[in-house]
Amino acid sequence: MTITLLYFAAVRDLVGAGEERLELPADVRTVAELAAHLAVVHPSLAGRLASVRFARNEEFASSEDLLADQDTVALIPPVAGG
Repeated sequence: MTITLLYFAAVRDLVGAGEERLELPADVRTVAELAAHLAVVHPSLAGRLASVRFARNEEFASSEDLLADQDTVALIPPVAGG
């Protein structure tokens, strides 16, 4: 399955890109499994995804949500402002 990842704010800085297409291994089927996989693919994300929100096809996703081929997944870190 191939998905598109959109990286925002600090996550974009850690990955070094705003977007990428990624072919997932067969054992990566949920958002939680994707998070674990991304920590391996991008070691700079290891230990930093616990507070990141994931959105699948423009809707916030839970860790148990299933992924599908051609999904778009956004990684949205907490943002401080004022």
